[in-house]
Amino acid sequence: MKNCVRKNVLSCQPYIPGKPMEDVKREFKLKEVIKLASNENSLGPSKKAVLALRKVLNNVNIYPDGYCFDLRSKVACIYGVCENQIIFGSGIDEIIELLGKTFLNPEDEIVVSEHAFVRYKMAGDLMDCKVVEVPMKNYKHDLEAMADAVTEKTKIVFIANPNNPTGTYNTKQEFEKYFNKLLTANYSPLTFVDEAYAEYVDENDCPVGMEYLKKGLNVMFARTFSKIYGLAGLRIGYGISSEEVISYIERIRPPFNVSSVAQIAAAAALSDRQHMKKSRALVLSQKKYLYKELEKIGLEYVPTAANFILINVKSDGKTIFNKLLRKGIIVRAMDEYDFKDFIRVTIGLPSENKKFIKELKQCII
Repeated sequence: MKNCVRKNVLSCQPYIPGKPMEDVKREFKLKEVIKLASNENSLGPSKKAVLALRKVLNNVNIYPDGYCFDLRSKVACIYGVCENQIIFGSGIDEIIELLGKTFLNPEDEIVVSEHAFVRYKMAGDLMDCKVVEVPMKNYKHDLEAMADAVTEKTKIVFIANPNNPTGTYNTKQEFEKYFNKLLTANYSPLTFVDEAYAEYVDENDCPVGMEYLKKGLNVMFARTFSKIYGLAGLRIGYGISSEEVISYIERIRPPFNVSSVAQIAAAAALSDRQHMKKSRALVLSQKKYLYKELEKIGLEYVPTAANFILINVKSDGKTIFNKLLRKGIIVRAMDEYDFKDFIRVTIGLPSENKKFIKELKQCII
């Protein structure tokens, strides 16, 4: 069968998710495990979302609404866009993949940041196009350098704001310079802005993709229900762009790609503003606690605008990851992002964060 596989697929590496809790319990014979690896909401989902789910479970024998009508209407109202400017997917991951399948040919190029979410590069590799990686600057996307890397062959520029795994963000001023450079050079690739962690941002100078879409720029931005809304297990996200861009992607979107339970839960979660505020407040307060404790230990970290922290453990991150694993704490090793001396930890509940700090101290002695 190997001879039947497309050559570029053979060179693709599968995405490696955070280690499941049940696997760790079995492997190390542990009764309790804390997962701080995948940037999930430690408070769990909204009670309104859970209640809505219970009401729909008896109808899962019926195919879902392929158009996501109710949820689409709610999202369109929030952003003040036409309903045909929205596409829904099984998380932002599927939307990224659909972008690649819709727009990329082997002779095309995409521009990504060197340490950005690995799924962008994977979309380019899948379609066998050239992936141009631009070095970061102070753990941030260097937007001016990314604009300079754009050529007439560039189809998509991928920007995560805030970025995973660094937690850094680019300012309104930096985005303005980026778009001005593109306009001056007369290039207009699709700029994809991944805003998976946007709801956690507490900084006033962090823009949102909607601002540039309203200006008529060739932009698509994406949001997810996996993070602050606490619905990671249901896999649902959405992208917003011009009606033209969305119409092309819709031609290849799989039918019924978003389950009925995901649609119902997402619509309910959108209406629970209190849960979102509580989730955000937890992260902001616990972020300060973790900063303080890391400084006491003498470890450097990258200040974050998201719900996770990238930490320099001053030794092999994979080794620290494995030591913590044996203690029942799952974090994320960062070797796949070429941050070999780092780990990434999700900001959890106060009790989880205290246990993490306690065990981390022991691991770095």
